[in-house]
Amino acid sequence: MIKSNVLSCLIIGCGNIAGGFDTHNKQNELPLTLAGAFLRHGGFRLIACVEPNFERRTEFINYWKVAEGYSNIQELNDQVGRFDVISICSPTSHHYNDVEMALALKPKLLFCEKPLASNVKDAEYIVSACRNASVPLLVNYNRRWDKSVIKLKQELDAGWWGDVRSVIGVYTRGLKNNGSHMIDLLNLLLGPLELNSSGKPIFDGFPDDPSIPISLTAKNHTPVHITCGNAFDYSLFELQLITEKGVIVMEDGGMYWRIRKSIESPVFKNYRSLDAGMNRFESGLKGAMLAAVNEIYDIVNGIRLLNPSSSGSNAVYAIQLCEQAIQLSYIQTSES
Repeated sequence: MIKSNVLSCLIIGCGNIAGGFDTHNKQNELPLTLAGAFLRHGGFRLIACVEPNFERRTEFINYWKVAEGYSNIQELNDQVGRFDVISICSPTSHHYNDVEMALALKPKLLFCEKPLASNVKDAEYIVSACRNASVPLLVNYNRRWDKSVIKLKQELDAGWWGDVRSVIGVYTRGLKNNGSHMIDLLNLLLGPLELNSSGKPIFDGFPDDPSIPISLTAKNHTPVHITCGNAFDYSLFELQLITEKGVIVMEDGGMYWRIRKSIESPVFKNYRSLDAGMNRFESGLKGAMLAAVNEIYDIVNGIRLLNPSSSGSNAVYAIQLCEQAIQLSYIQTSES
């Protein structure tokens, strides 16, 4: 459905999250990428992309019918004010420079892939630069737009599940790259978080971003243990919340949830146990990108007040905790 006020868009970086994940999806499936969400929403026109890799840029242009493609952002220096929304989907190490160049083009909003930057200093600069330029910044911690996560937060805040007794999470492929998703999700649901200890680093994806098992404490002194698999075996991102009223399990990267509720034990009299957890259901994660794009549209058009679901502040918080965990890991492993 085409909206009356169509926003012009530029995507910087033409990898999987920009458009690649949708190239094998069926036409009626919810979009997993920015290009797919822009197209499905109807209120955006993707008029240009930037990608230094010629083959990847050409594939992106042809598949998404993008009018213009550039090898670097400097080629757009004379197009100030042309783009309403600029999306930063480049590698993390490029975010600092790409955001700086994007702000020079004077967009109405920036949408940046996570993690926001390679380190806290650069992340804080990005947030400050956007604030000084009066350009809203949203960061793609996509589970913040997952309706099942939003519902769970409301239930936890309302005390529907009683006290949260403990939390167990597992991830692969880099603490900043994927582990920060877990940290941001737990900060949303149970934050703030306090780091207690870090384990031995596992290099299963990036030489400068190891996966590290960490122990934390959430609000109400809730113990949180985040451990690691190994991405060379398979990808893994799952979470288990053990609560007073039952156990809530996020499976398959967040695509599914499973609930096991407290019941009277069918075997042992006067004991309580958990049911079999047969009510596994699909989450709202597949709709998260479209929900994010809806929010972008509403913010730019003044339909929604500027209070992003995922902003620079929570993105900086996640990187800060990641850096603390990495530093502590090297200290503890060197002493052992």
